[in-house]
Amino acid sequence: MSDDLQQKITEAIRDPKNIGEMPNADAIGTVGNAACGEMLRMWIKYKEQGGKKVIDKATFQSFGCETAIAVASLATELIRGKTPEEALAMKPEELSGELGPLPPMKIHCAELVEGALRAALQGNAPSEGQAPSSPQSPTLLDKIAPPKQGGIKIQFLPPEKP
Repeated sequence: MSDDLQQKITEAIRDPKNIGEMPNADAIGTVGNAACGEMLRMWIKYKEQGGKKVIDKATFQSFGCETAIAVASLATELIRGKTPEEALAMKPEELSGELGPLPPMKIHCAELVEGALRAALQGNAPSEGQAPSSPQSPTLLDKIAPPKQGGIKIQFLPPEKP
């Protein structure tokens, strides 16, 4: 990864925008990448503007690398004011915004953000004239399967005495 890109990512995650759950979101999308172990959830809130439904606010949570966090932060800013159709038309390289083109080994980070956006907008978006639903928004931790009974038990040893 180039030093310039690393610097942009560092700046973006120094003060990430729109992190956290959004109560009363109109749409929620969650995706995960089994290959790298990353997971991202995006919340969307709509408003009426000029007779159209547009994205008023988007937030996210991520279990992912700093590139995924930086792209999600930038993307939540870039989609504000767009209709769901306009946001869905955005390609991963557009969602990475001012970071510019990502190297091949990091493209999956932008695809993760695009996947969460698509899951939210295609899966939960209310149609024109329909009142937005109030989906329950479990946290990412709620998605992790609880440990099975009778499985492996981890026992911590007491600290060694000096």
